[in-house]
Amino acid sequence: MENSTKSEECEKLSFEEVKASVDCETKSSLNINETSTASGTGLSEKTPVCEQVDIARKKKKFEDSHVEESSSCGEDPPSKKRNLGIEIVPEEKGSGDADSFSKKRKMETDGVPSIGDSTQKKRKLELDDVPEKQKKLEEGHSSAVAAHYNELQEVGLEKRSQSRIFYLRNFNNWIKSVLIGEFLEKVRQKKTRDITVLDLGCGKGGDLLKWRKGRISKLVCTDIADISVKQCQQRYEDMKNRRDNEYLFHAEFITADSSKELLVDKFCDPEMCFDICSCQFVCHYSFESAEQADMMLRNACERLSPGGYFIGTTPNSFELIRRLEASETESFGNEIYTVKFHKKGDYPLFGCKYDFNLEGVVDVPEFLVYFPLLTQMVKKYNMKLIYRKTFMEFFEEKIKNNENKMLLKRMQALEPYPANENSKLTSEKAGDYEHAAAYMKNSQVRLPLGTLSKSEWEATSIYLVFAFEKQQ
Repeated sequence: MENSTKSEECEKLSFEEVKASVDCETKSSLNINETSTASGTGLSEKTPVCEQVDIARKKKKFEDSHVEESSSCGEDPPSKKRNLGIEIVPEEKGSGDADSFSKKRKMETDGVPSIGDSTQKKRKLELDDVPEKQKKLEEGHSSAVAAHYNELQEVGLEKRSQSRIFYLRNFNNWIKSVLIGEFLEKVRQKKTRDITVLDLGCGKGGDLLKWRKGRISKLVCTDIADISVKQCQQRYEDMKNRRDNEYLFHAEFITADSSKELLVDKFCDPEMCFDICSCQFVCHYSFESAEQADMMLRNACERLSPGGYFIGTTPNSFELIRRLEASETESFGNEIYTVKFHKKGDYPLFGCKYDFNLEGVVDVPEFLVYFPLLTQMVKKYNMKLIYRKTFMEFFEEKIKNNENKMLLKRMQALEPYPANENSKLTSEKAGDYEHAAAYMKNSQVRLPLGTLSKSEWEATSIYLVFAFEKQQ
């Protein structure tokens, strides 16, 4: 996008200078992908099909040119040539029966072995004495976010398997799993025991199994939604009860607005330090104001040990604005997701609100996170950017690793294409699988392929992953 000299200059900008450059850089970002469709969906002409994902290499964005890329730890060397197809293997989804789960979905492929643990029983989460509404921390956007997630109902495996975005959610979960696994391995190269993690925005505890598999020692889970925290704690208790002969990390649970409250005051041990802070799909709620964003980053980074990591996922502001500017209205999206801004052309660094809706999961306002600003703000807490990648870039890189590839299969993170005679594809939209059909026609591949519908690729490609490291 911009040359390295420009990137180095941007690195030194004050917040005021960064703000003055927003319009210029945003306009520049609108041309990052010459293969984007005219409709502004952000999809390349060749939508990914795993394993043969033919994604045009995007030009480097100006904030990336100064980033020190770090190689993934514990990965197999990339193969010289990727396999042509991918078999879909039932998922071990933490607390479900992978085989029965797959049968309900009717997406099994004949002759494909199961790697999931079919001995696990379906867990039914039951909560006692959960209040109907969490008391508002204070009037404003935070209470709306808390209310939204408190009102989300816990659903069973069967209902989740019937969701239109079943594979999309699994794919996003795979992204998180690989990211978390990568940085746990980096920490383990520095220390072999007593790994401590802060899960900032833990939700209902969807990442608990990842932390158990990562063999950490201590976990602090915190979220603004009181009911979600209670469900997270109940999941943890269920894990302890099911695995009484297996070591499980110690955990504490805190209900707090991390953008307005100092978490260290609520820790059982105020002197506790962390090796990792994980912030998954949460940062964008804190950029309502400079004060809230700084408080969130303080909570995330201040108690990290030297060499510790702040990792996460968040919407890509440049991609959101690019799609908005390509749209004829103040909104864009498809039948799965919609993003609606209040107006075009005015994108303040803080408080740039947009309404985001993802089918059945999210329906709450969010705020634009201008990533160069985030990079500047965390320097206050002695953090250095390691990398920032779009989901597509991250996927392309990590799928080369055989272990990640097998995890993708186990988690059912891609949909089998074509569907077998006893099932149907999740999308009925015309042309949603034409990329897979074209690839299958033009290549000698092992069927079924693993892919997502075009609508799902479009929805997941608005996100990016990031990682910062605490300096000595």
